Amino acid sequence: MTSGRPTSNSLPKEPMARLLAVMAWLRDRQYGCPWDVDQTFKTIAPYTIEEAYEVADAIERNDMPALKEELGDLLLQVVYHAQIAEEARAFGFADVAAAIADKMVDRHPHVFADARIDTAEAQTVSWEARKAAERAAKQGTAPTGALDGVARALPALLRAEKIQKRAARVGFDWKETAPVIDKIEEELGELRAEIEAGTVDHARLTDELGDVLFAVANLARHCKVDPEAALRATNDKFERRFGYIERQLAAQGRKPADASLTEMEVLWQEAKTRV
Repeated sequence: MTSGRPTSNSLPKEPMARLLAVMAWLRDRQYGCPWDVDQTFKTIAPYTIEEAYEVADAIERNDMPALKEELGDLLLQVVYHAQIAEEARAFGFADVAAAIADKMVDRHPHVFADARIDTAEAQTVSWEARKAAERAAKQGTAPTGALDGVARALPALLRAEKIQKRAARVGFDWKETAPVIDKIEEELGELRAEIEAGTVDHARLTDELGDVLFAVANLARHCKVDPEAALRATNDKFERRFGYIERQLAAQGRKPADASLTEMEVLWQEAKTRV
């Protein structure tokens, strides 16, 4: 990095080097941006999660210009964390890149060595086995549980799915879908009983509703459906149909608050056939 205030002309031309230099200058204590200088791993983490979801949204919409932009935003988050780590003399971006490259080589012996893996399913088994071995190596001689290492910061549905997959690998799983559906009905019955009994204990209701959601996530796994993707799609569908209700009422000079539930239900049924 050159001395004195940075300029666009003083930045490297190669894209990755340019991005790294931009981030270093943003964090510069003398010439940098006050907001960027103040950030830490913890304050940046929520933005990292948000950017990952925006990437997923662009993919869902098949919007390539948006995907290019959102991938850049996500890459910036990686660079941001690496810069903070480098300032703390912990590691740098090159270390991050080298570590993930080495990990990919190690986990793909059928590509970079002589192992033979013929199907995607077999690769998934091999991948999980290597991850388990890596976790055990990190733990050393300490005993490790099947569920160790599932990040608590994951979205709850995704974490539920990962926990259930780990349990299934050691045999704690139904072999068929029917018992999973029975479990959902059982959990719904317990929740219904609490509600009908007039339970005011919010913690108990939360516990029972959590059991329902966990069981539904398990059904999604058995059906090989991504529960996060399924719920996102349903959110979008609800927005489209409710938007139809709003537009139809607006044509009458009205708002949803001006209509009865019966009127909106009629429009909802119309929306199901039109949007």
